[in-house]
Amino acid sequence: MSSYKIATLALAISAAFSTSALAQEATTTEKKESALEKITVTAQKRTQSIQEVPISVATLSGEKFESIFSGGEDILALAVRVPGLYAESSNGRVAPRFYIRGLGNTDFDLAASQPVSIIMDEVVMENVVLKSFPLFDVQQVEVLRGPQGTLFGRNTTAGIIKFDTVKPTQDLEGYAKAGFGSFGTMNFEGAISGGLTDDLSARLSVLSQDRDDYIDNAFTGEDDAIGGYDEKAYRLQLLWEPSADFSALLNVHGRDLEGTASIFRANVFDKGSNDLNANYDRETVFYDGDLEGDGIDNNPQAYEGFGTSLKLEYDMDEVTFTSISALETADGSSLGDVDGGFNNADGTSGPGFIPFSAVTKDELNDLEQYTQEFRISSNTTDAMNWQLGAFYYDASFNVTSIDGFFGATTVFHENQTWALFGQSSYQVNEKLNVTAGVRYTHDSKSLVVGEQNVNGFAVVIGAASVQDYDDINVSDGQASYELSANYRITDDMSVFARYANGFRAQTIQARDVAFENPPSVADSETINSFEIGFKSDLLDDSLRLNAAAFYYTVDDMQFSAIGGGNNLTALVNADKGEAYGFELDAQWLATDELSFTAGYSYNHTEIQDDSLTISPCGTNAGSGFTGNCTVTDPRPDGFVASIDGNPFPQAPESIFNFTARYTIPMGDDGEFFVFTDWAFQGETNIFLYEAVEFTTDNNFEGGLRVGYENFAHNYTVALFGRNITDEDNVKGAIDFNNLTGIVNQPRIWGVEFKYTYY
Repeated sequence: MSSYKIATLALAISAAFSTSALAQEATTTEKKESALEKITVTAQKRTQSIQEVPISVATLSGEKFESIFSGGEDILALAVRVPGLYAESSNGRVAPRFYIRGLGNTDFDLAASQPVSIIMDEVVMENVVLKSFPLFDVQQVEVLRGPQGTLFGRNTTAGIIKFDTVKPTQDLEGYAKAGFGSFGTMNFEGAISGGLTDDLSARLSVLSQDRDDYIDNAFTGEDDAIGGYDEKAYRLQLLWEPSADFSALLNVHGRDLEGTASIFRANVFDKGSNDLNANYDRETVFYDGDLEGDGIDNNPQAYEGFGTSLKLEYDMDEVTFTSISALETADGSSLGDVDGGFNNADGTSGPGFIPFSAVTKDELNDLEQYTQEFRISSNTTDAMNWQLGAFYYDASFNVTSIDGFFGATTVFHENQTWALFGQSSYQVNEKLNVTAGVRYTHDSKSLVVGEQNVNGFAVVIGAASVQDYDDINVSDGQASYELSANYRITDDMSVFARYANGFRAQTIQARDVAFENPPSVADSETINSFEIGFKSDLLDDSLRLNAAAFYYTVDDMQFSAIGGGNNLTALVNADKGEAYGFELDAQWLATDELSFTAGYSYNHTEIQDDSLTISPCGTNAGSGFTGNCTVTDPRPDGFVASIDGNPFPQAPESIFNFTARYTIPMGDDGEFFVFTDWAFQGETNIFLYEAVEFTTDNNFEGGLRVGYENFAHNYTVALFGRNITDEDNVKGAIDFNNLTGIVNQPRIWGVEFKYTYY
């Protein structure tokens, strides 16, 4: 690392350690206490205090979590709500893309891999569609920053987001929550839990989210043609505890989604500017997409999913055995009028100039993911704690891509992984704890392009013949490891240091087959990460201040080169990627009535490969066209752009968020409250190359919640608002046809009622 980077990292560490506290949240639904809630996490697959884990961890729960999703938002609402965490999508309410510390994957294909792993109730959700399962009846969200390859495997080079739902109880309890808002938004969420016998308890949780279509299609003259959704989901859990030593938890869950895919908006930028122009109208589009010749499609989306898992746990005195078996399935499709406008046979187009029509449909069929994990862990009060485990993963699915030029192309994916892992923690003395872990993972993937018998029927492709491309088989085995230490300075303050190594397995990208181009393969990438930090509870446990600074390098970094003149989606490996920065998480109970939270992250990311070039924004060497955007990168041959030194795509340089809650007692049984939350996103480059039009900065959104909570009768009634200043924030773009943009959700006002039964 250069002296400049060392100095910058030192400055970041100093800033993280000296920044004054602003705040964080009180996550209980009861009256405020004078001390912060003790938060426990399972970041290391055992229950520990968040203040003792030598990892940079942030959590979301309670009012802060519920407020974020009060307007019917999907999982993408987590973006910038945690320092270092970002999310976006060009696939509507399915196939989200996550980024931690700038590391992610912009690939929109349904077979794309991501370096951020989503873990739901201890089950990895590997496919991008599985990652979008609706969030409801959630106990806590944990965001683990940095590589997590030892305990959670490959494809966790950036970190993991871990969701734990509320579990069954013997006591009868539950809740019901109903919300009504703008655009016909209606949300219902509820759960009931209790004992069925002395040994068997159950919990049923349900979710219903609806929004009316509210966007007009001015091309057809149809009002309220697009923008709505209807999502239903459920989860049934059965917990059998025949003895104090054994438990079995069965989880059965499913979803059914019908709605609108992402809204693409044509030519909403003027060349040379990233400001939204007069072509942009949040409630109007001009869609002419008619892929199957039966009328304008208006970007429909429909998905179904079903999953089940069984967790067995047996306490054998000094050792605990755990088995987790899971099966996840999904099917569905999305259609997008990708050019965002219309292109008539007479040569007229709009809004603005659109060279040609582009509409595509992607279908995910027969997704089956099976996972099995076995763990043996120590269960003593000895100085040394340890765990050993084995993991197996098997997934298969096929993706059919349909467009107006080449027809339908189907590709078949299979992926198998097995791993052995171990981790040990040793309490050296009353102040120092050290942890070491290692995991060996073997991963194999295969791709078949063409004609296969599926349930007795032949799948016929239109873009390429079966003979055009050979089957692709890739495999790799690597070890991941980590070493960390936590030193408790006082009872209320500790410092930690961590080195972690991990890898993201090789990836096959077959989307280009749909456009008569060969599949592409990216080699495995390897990350080496260093971080130091501190965690503290101060001012008589009324102030919590945690901070971490990091530096990492990624060798053979995987990127997706998307768009350009040929509208391809090809995988490439850069020689190296480098990043450094810091995060700060704080929470403060200023008084019994006033509390704050705040978080800030700074991420400097840089691609390092002086020979890697990308075709930017509509560039086509064959036609001599150099693009419709303002590329600021060097262009060695006048067409391709050199991306050496560029930031990672969709990697916000900074994130800042804060919340504030103020209460006024109302008699002996209730309180009036005001809660507000805000999130700010710093400069972000959308693509691998840099262009004026495809860089965003200073995006922000705010939320408001005002209501009354009655503790005696356990109900809350509140008015809520999301994106209350109605910001128009660009979240993504399409660059191969015109200056197409994707924006955030509109302002939502509503009312919500919640009743809790104990």
